[in-house]
Amino acid sequence: MQPDVSIVVPVFDEEGAAPTLAREIAAAFAGCAFELIFVDDASRDGTRAALASLTTEIPQLRLLAHEKNAGQSRATRTGVMAARAPIVVTMDGDGQNDPADGPRLAGRLQSAAPSLGLVGGVRVSRKDTLAKRFASRFANGVRQALLKDSAADTGCGLKAFRREAFLRLPYFDHIHRFLPALMLREGYEVAFEPVGHRPRQAGRSKYTNLGRLWASLSDLWGVVWLNSRARSPGAVAEVASGQGDEHGRHDDEVDGAEKDAHAGSGKVGLAGR
Repeated sequence: MQPDVSIVVPVFDEEGAAPTLAREIAAAFAGCAFELIFVDDASRDGTRAALASLTTEIPQLRLLAHEKNAGQSRATRTGVMAARAPIVVTMDGDGQNDPADGPRLAGRLQSAAPSLGLVGGVRVSRKDTLAKRFASRFANGVRQALLKDSAADTGCGLKAFRREAFLRLPYFDHIHRFLPALMLREGYEVAFEPVGHRPRQAGRSKYTNLGRLWASLSDLWGVVWLNSRARSPGAVAEVASGQGDEHGRHDDEVDGAEKDAHAGSGKVGLAGR
């Protein structure tokens, strides 16, 4: 059966957190047709074996594996490219995102017009250290000032987006930190929902505060440049074809998502705040 939602979870050295998280996700999405895609980014511990052992218990589970470590953004993209559903939900592999929030974000996207490309989570009552929260707040403030994406918490791994919209975006390492801005650049609307946040129960963070801050700020200038080079064609329609419907796509198929997306270009919505 074709799934309605694909949940994509990139993991690296999360042997202690990943199995519990997989079970929680399966329970949270039990009421819908879903597939669960874990992408092992060349873990050095028993993450891969621990997840592989769950495929009988969780038949919706698919496990993809990188030969070499390529980072969170690349692992996310691997999962999205393999996804079979039109709606993708992502979350971090450390268990700090609450899977119970995932169906709500996916549901809002499913019930919205095609112009809404992404629903991002905004973490409330964050369970991180003071230094980590300060670095995140600083980076978010600088990013908002330069990109005007209205995203208060772009670092939250819990997001729901249209697979087609994601694959339209220019890919680069660390793209996962800039999805709202890039969706707006492509002409989609974005919205945000408050979500829970939990303390890490196993493993350790793969980033230092300074390293995360430096990566965010250096990548920020690249996104500023991308935005400066963006040009929108507005709606796209196939107005003539010498081949007829047998060989050409119907007008609705050609411009459906693009027409709806560009009709509301640059709009941002905030719910539940």
